[in-house]
Amino acid sequence: MKKILFSCVLLLTLAACSSDTSKEADQKTAKSEPVYTLIFLDKSVSVNANKAFVSQKYQSAINDIIEQNIKNKGDKLDVYFIHENTSKARALSVTARSEMEDVSSANATDREAAQTSFDLSLGREKAAIRQRVLQQLAAPNASSSNKETDIWASLPVIAKANESGATVKVYYLSDMVESVYSAGRRNFHKTPPKDNAQADDWAKADAEQLKRYTIGSPDIAMILPFAPNASVKENNPAVTQYWQTLFQELGAGNVEEQ
Repeated sequence: MKKILFSCVLLLTLAACSSDTSKEADQKTAKSEPVYTLIFLDKSVSVNANKAFVSQKYQSAINDIIEQNIKNKGDKLDVYFIHENTSKARALSVTARSEMEDVSSANATDREAAQTSFDLSLGREKAAIRQRVLQQLAAPNASSSNKETDIWASLPVIAKANESGATVKVYYLSDMVESVYSAGRRNFHKTPPKDNAQADDWAKADAEQLKRYTIGSPDIAMILPFAPNASVKENNPAVTQYWQTLFQELGAGNVEEQ
């Protein structure tokens, strides 16, 4: 009987150790996988980031994005401008350098000191990144490129980020009003979708030609510059429905409107 009890205890202990080891391995894997953040700032004439409501909303969004996504060495953030030449409009690229030292064999005091040092370093780095992104938010675009809004051109940028193997998160600080004058392109200023059904039809049709961009399954947020009491004419829900459907057809994970 004693032998049976001893064997049971031994098996339970081994199982617990195996579980702990597995958890530690999972945590290390999760920590080692970097986050690649893409922020697309609309620099077309239809979005005025200097308006009080828009400025406050977008500054708050940028603060949250950096706080949530810049946590470990290797986390990357790129800022692109949305206008006539979106895919070539990278305005900022930064990669986190702060690294938590290995404390696996350290005592409690040394572990706490290492954590404090890392937190301070990361805090300084996030503050510097935040300032640089906010500078890009405030940067004016008086060139002729502000006359068009090419959001389709963000797709090859996302596809390139997907090739990195990192967890990709995408944020559009834009009214999402695609406005390109070339033949075969959408111009929602001139001809917006009349309802959600038409938006879905257009998105599915467009997705067929845009599937050449392998964007993976990024989380995508559309952060719109509209007050809660904005009219349907100003904030057309069929436009965001178009993007919801298009991104989902292309394989995106969670797609949300803010």
